[in-house]
Amino acid sequence: MALDPEVAQTLAKGFTIAIGGIGPALAVGKIGANAMESIGRNPESASTLFVPMLLGMAFAEAIAIYALVITFIL
Repeated sequence: MALDPEVAQTLAKGFTIAIGGIGPALAVGKIGANAMESIGRNPESASTLFVPMLLGMAFAEAIAIYALVITFIL
């Protein structure tokens, strides 16, 4: 069974965004969970953990944005 080129392109786009979104989603969840656990153990550290947590989440989300850009290029 041969794939139509349009169907193959749509499947490639779907797999690209799906696989490109799984990793960053897991990373953001892990970063947030570890930050909340650290704040729960030491509430005074909330102000010092907030900025690094946001930076880590932003860098993880950048990978998802790269996957989105690649999907639009395909």
